[in-house]
Amino acid sequence: MTRTLTQMAVEVLTTADGREKTALSRRHAAAWFAARAGRADPIPVGTADPPLRPARPAKPELLNPRDVPKRKPGSPAGRIALLHAVAHIELNAVDLHWDIVARFGHIPMPAGFYDDWVKAADEESKHFNLVCDCLEGLGSHYGALPAHAGMWRAAEGTADDIMGRLAVVPMVLEARGLDVTPGMIEIFRKADLPDVVAALEVIYAEEVGHVAYGSKWFNFLCGRENADPKERFHELVRRYFKGALKPPFNEAKRAEAGLPPDFYWPLAEGSNIRE
Repeated sequence: MTRTLTQMAVEVLTTADGREKTALSRRHAAAWFAARAGRADPIPVGTADPPLRPARPAKPELLNPRDVPKRKPGSPAGRIALLHAVAHIELNAVDLHWDIVARFGHIPMPAGFYDDWVKAADEESKHFNLVCDCLEGLGSHYGALPAHAGMWRAAEGTADDIMGRLAVVPMVLEARGLDVTPGMIEIFRKADLPDVVAALEVIYAEEVGHVAYGSKWFNFLCGRENADPKERFHELVRRYFKGALKPPFNEAKRAEAGLPPDFYWPLAEGSNIRE
């Protein structure tokens, strides 16, 4: 009996080890796209009952965000800590993209919706492994340091709201990555670590697409509901995202991803813009 795409997504979510999770993620993505291209039997989307939280390895220890030690990236230890945080973000992103497939399979969506999120999960899997390779090249590894336990809160809060999920995960959290990654690239360029720079440049280029997928499908669903996308975005971010958005914003890359300034500036720290 053919496994469904949502069953494949749950397999990824219930695999704990990061390297094993991302290897499985990439195999499932390859199988999906082979089926979509007609090189294999079709894979139905199906429906599934994903766990509220994905399986996680024993390490890293997950701490409250305020308890994660702060390290300055000017030192080798600080740069390793920064890379470890990036690896943790990428592993969470793998699960977030498979979770949107598994959790909302009951909502009728075009096949392109699944193409986009499977592709995003595949790319995040590649990103996790690139950063892990960089960590190991610096004498460390993923799990060597504690990590942020708050990464999955956005998923839990939007477990029953596909539009809320799209608004908060790709259009807020991943868009934030577009803002901060150029500065990270500069840190590692100044430290003369070209392999890390190359990995972060791959991540930076491909994350634009993930934000764009969020924007595209958010706008699609707004159109289906005859809702104003900007108003709905503001409403959902205020409902599900704790705190204000933090400038400075990478306006050029956000625009490339389909996020206009009047979506995010009214939600920014210190903004006096009111609709």
